[in-house]
Amino acid sequence: MTLSKEQCREIIARRVAREFKENDVITLGIGLPTEVANYIPHNIQVIFQSENGMLGVGRRDLSATDNPKITNAGGLAVTTKPGAVFFDSAMSFAIIRGGHVDATVLGALQVDSHGNLANWMIPGAFVPGMGGAMDLVVGAKKVIIAMEHTSKGKPRIVKDCTIPLTAKGEVDLIVTERCVLEVTPAGLVLKEINPLFSLDDIIRDTEAELIIPEHLQQIAV
Repeated sequence: MTLSKEQCREIIARRVAREFKENDVITLGIGLPTEVANYIPHNIQVIFQSENGMLGVGRRDLSATDNPKITNAGGLAVTTKPGAVFFDSAMSFAIIRGGHVDATVLGALQVDSHGNLANWMIPGAFVPGMGGAMDLVVGAKKVIIAMEHTSKGKPRIVKDCTIPLTAKGEVDLIVTERCVLEVTPAGLVLKEINPLFSLDDIIRDTEAELIIPEHLQQIAV
């Protein structure tokens, strides 16, 4: 099954958005994770934090041009909810490092069977550093990785990461367009599967060994 990049991103963002509970404080990484804010169920209220200094981030606003200063950490225009507050980076990272973030959603280059995360360095490419990701994965109570299952046909979910780590053993959940995986001490448990893909499709394009329950649930979006 071939999905467009836009379809993959929507499936992933919709599924991740179902992971939260009332009044959770959530930090979204740049890129795909920012789209999660657009799919929060209407029956719950959550608080989005942006690491560039904001609590109360609303949905993305593609038409917002009147106030370019209100952006998320990726520099994209966003709306604000009533009661939103703004602060400096010192306060932002005090919130993160102080354990006040219930969940963070980040992209990844690789995640492995031990819950290790590599998401900041592409071999051979110049990068300025890993940014706030190293604080988020350690400071947040739950770490969710939102990413496409493969990159140029190569698995992103591997037995052991082969590029420099952002954090070791901090990932709790992996959501791709194909499946939902829970990181456990025994390994990666396949929790849900997208019915557009077969189990063989997922196993073929996942380098890490999977623990497969007797009864698989379908991805709920």
